[in-house]
Amino acid sequence: MKLSIIIPCFNAADTLAIQLEALANQDYFDSWELIISDNGSTDDSLAIVEQYKERLPNLRIVDSSKQQGRSFARNTAAKAATGDALVFCDADDEVAPGWVAAMGDALSKYEFVAGRLEYQKLNDPWVQKVYTLKQRNELLEYKYPPYLPFAGSCNLGVKRSLHESIGGFDENMIRLQDVDYCWRLQLAGIKLHFVKDAVVHYRLRSTLDGMYKQARLWGEYDVFLYKKYQPLGMPQLSWKTSGKAWLHLLKRLPKEVFIKETRSKWVKDLAWRIGRLQGCVKYRILAF
Repeated sequence: MKLSIIIPCFNAADTLAIQLEALANQDYFDSWELIISDNGSTDDSLAIVEQYKERLPNLRIVDSSKQQGRSFARNTAAKAATGDALVFCDADDEVAPGWVAAMGDALSKYEFVAGRLEYQKLNDPWVQKVYTLKQRNELLEYKYPPYLPFAGSCNLGVKRSLHESIGGFDENMIRLQDVDYCWRLQLAGIKLHFVKDAVVHYRLRSTLDGMYKQARLWGEYDVFLYKKYQPLGMPQLSWKTSGKAWLHLLKRLPKEVFIKETRSKWVKDLAWRIGRLQGCVKYRILAF
């Protein structure tokens, strides 16, 4: 079974070589191709890709600059793919040894799979303390409110026919496209399987500005998902739960503001709450 490894790329020159080096050292008994979907890079990303074409003979670049966004970049690459299965990873992470083989083996048994995330290699210890490190031993749980499991698109594989059957990733979503993607496939009756041997070293945001922007957008698109999936069985949120969460956030402020790790975590949590408020206004639904 041929695999098509897809990487969306936008101005990833600082990290792309690390990912390409890791992929150049992969072994897989069957054929596979690597597609870099360039989303309009203006840095040296494409020059870096060119340097790896000898070591990765099945490496191709597709132009996805027509529309900004990782969803469009992934979908564009999927349309150009020649593999039986699509495997997604990101330009700022690093696949571990044996990753391609593990994903290929899993996709020979299952139709939809997700691998494991590892956080120590690419992140300083203080950054790891800011986040709840997930998808290390199981699929991610969606808890607010509880709904279907999901996995990050940085380590995801699917049969190409299934990707096409649901129309790929939602190109209108800036964040949480992977959550929506996983849910649409599961609601279509396709089970998502966790593959512990398919490991990706995941890079976390390490600046306060980056953490804030990411969390705010997550909050906004959580509301988008709430509006979309509540008619499909997602439980309704409680005002009491939201009120308690805001109160708890405010109570944490005095004791957490003076330490780098706790301050960063507090700002990230605040940004997520602000994003939810903005999402409520944007999507015209109460989902604090």
